[in-house]
Amino acid sequence: MTRYFVVFAYDGTNYHGWQIQPNGNSVQEELQKALSILLRENIEVVGAGRTDAGVHARRMTAHFETERAVDCAQLTYKLGRLLPRDISVYDVYPVAPDMHARFSATLRTYHYYVHTRKNPFLRHYSCQLHYDLDYDLMNKAAQHLLQVDDFGAFCKAHADVKTTLCNVTEAQWIRDADDQWHFRISANRFLRNMVRAVVGTLIEVGRHRMTIDQFDKVVASGSRSNAGESMPGNALFLEDVRY
Repeated sequence: MTRYFVVFAYDGTNYHGWQIQPNGNSVQEELQKALSILLRENIEVVGAGRTDAGVHARRMTAHFETERAVDCAQLTYKLGRLLPRDISVYDVYPVAPDMHARFSATLRTYHYYVHTRKNPFLRHYSCQLHYDLDYDLMNKAAQHLLQVDDFGAFCKAHADVKTTLCNVTEAQWIRDADDQWHFRISANRFLRNMVRAVVGTLIEVGRHRMTIDQFDKVVASGSRSNAGESMPGNALFLEDVRY
């Protein structure tokens, strides 16, 4: 039995997230179905993370196992032909038996995109805001995330997680154009809904509705009810997963 990594990207607009759902289409289901057809056996894939409904991925990794001899270049090509147009496979390659798409990952990076001027070409992939933000202040608050390890305040309520500890190594707002910014955050792991909750809380700081001291108290409280709203999923991208 050989284990393989699949590196791929997807537009999450038409999916109920990565994970297989009983009543909705998922990226995992599409990838498993395509691999099962091409390899002529029942294939199960394990992803590096569980993106929510509508969330996108520029670079996602999953693993699967098979006893068949796999021509990785041919399989990559055939997956590209068989999968829907909103899922693209970049590479398939063998890995060591103990390599795990989720648990072996050492760093994950997400981007959250915002803009202020109405733009028909951004509406599916960026969140339009109707107010000005103090990005300098938001960046000062974001740097405080590098000094804490418990992110319970940004975890979806009643989420089935054993720990809310994360090691955030990067958190900053970056300007892309006059009215376009993105928030870049990297960590060893992320909690469910964490990035969108962090962004929503930083926006409260940027609107001068929350001070940095209050932001720190929200983080320290560990309570999701104290943090800002969860931002829409369509503007969130899993940018990279490293091993």
